[in-house]
Amino acid sequence: MELTARKKEILKVVTERYIDTADPVSSKFIAQAMGGGLSSATIRNELADLVELGYLEQPHTSAGRVPSPKGYRLYVNELMEKRSVSDQEAAQINQALSGRMGELDAIIAQAGQAAASIVSYPAYAVAAGKSSVTVRRYDLLPVDESSFIAVVMTDDSRVKSQLLRTDIPVPPEQLPALANLLNTHFTGIRVEELGTKLMGLTSQLSPELFLPASLTVEYAAAVIDRSTRNQVYTTGQTQLLRQPEFQDLSRANELMSLLTDQKNDLPVLDENTPMQILIGPENVNEALKDASVVVASYDIGENMRGLIGVVGPTRMDYAAVAARLSYFAESLTKMFGKNNQLPPKEDNQS
Repeated sequence: MELTARKKEILKVVTERYIDTADPVSSKFIAQAMGGGLSSATIRNELADLVELGYLEQPHTSAGRVPSPKGYRLYVNELMEKRSVSDQEAAQINQALSGRMGELDAIIAQAGQAAASIVSYPAYAVAAGKSSVTVRRYDLLPVDESSFIAVVMTDDSRVKSQLLRTDIPVPPEQLPALANLLNTHFTGIRVEELGTKLMGLTSQLSPELFLPASLTVEYAAAVIDRSTRNQVYTTGQTQLLRQPEFQDLSRANELMSLLTDQKNDLPVLDENTPMQILIGPENVNEALKDASVVVASYDIGENMRGLIGVVGPTRMDYAAVAARLSYFAESLTKMFGKNNQLPPKEDNQS
C-alpha cells in the first residue's frame, strides 16, 4: 500500500519529534504541528494505519507513537531534508583536520576522534587495506650486539619499526651492509616472494648475518600483511551512555563490546558507494540490531580509500550526521590529495 501525502507528513512529524525528545509522540502534538487542520479522530486513524503498516510502533497502549526501522528507512529515503554543516561545525572540522600531516594511521585515528566529538556519538575510522603492498626501504639501527631496530617503509609511505633480538652476536658495523643487501633484493617484491628470495641468498650471507636478515624479512612480511587488512580505529564509546536508549548498561554492553573488542566487524562500504545509512536490523551484526550506522568513504590516494562511520541509536539525527560525515569525507579527500587543502563550506541551507 502506497502511503498518502498526509500519512507521510504525519510520519515525518513523529520521526523528527522523537529524534529531538526520545519521548513517544502524542496525537495532540501532531495536531498542533500540522496547524490544527486535522481532527483528533482523523489523526488517530492515520496513526493506527501507520502502525498496522509497520511504519510506527506504540510502546504501550496509552502511549504515543515512535518510528519503527521501516519508518526510519522511509524517512531517510524520502522525507528527510538535506542539510549542510553550519559555519561553526565547518570550522571545528577544519581545525581538527588541519594539523600537521603525520603517519597515515595517526591521521585516520585522529579523524575518527574528531568525528565523535562533532556528532556526539561513537565513531570509527577505517583505512581499507591495499590489495598489493611492497617494501620501499629498509633501515637497520644498532642497539647492542644481540639486538637492533628494523625500520620498514612500505610503498604506501607507512613506516614501522621494531626491536629485534638475535641469539648470535651481530657486529653493529655490519648492519649498513646488511641493510644495503635488503634494499637491493627485498624491495618492490610481493610478500610471497620474500621467503624464496631469502633462501636464494643463503650462500651470500654468513651465519651471523643470515639470522638478522631472516628476522627482518619476517618482520617485513608481517608489516605487509597488516597493510593489506582493514585498519579500524574506534573512539567515543562512552558517548553511547548519554543516550536514553543505552542508559541500561545491560543493553549497552553488547554494542560497547563490538566497538571495543570486535571493531573489525563494524560495517564497511561497498566499492564506489560514497555514503550508506544502515538502520537497526539492516545491520548484519546482532549487536547493532537496536542501533544505526552512518558511514562515508574518502580517497586516501595510491588506490586506497578510507571510511569514517558513526554508531548511534536508531533515533539519531540522520540529516545532521549525514551532513557532517559528508563534509568530513570531502575534507579528508582534499587533505590527502591537495597538501592539506580543506574544502570551502557550502552555504547553509538548513
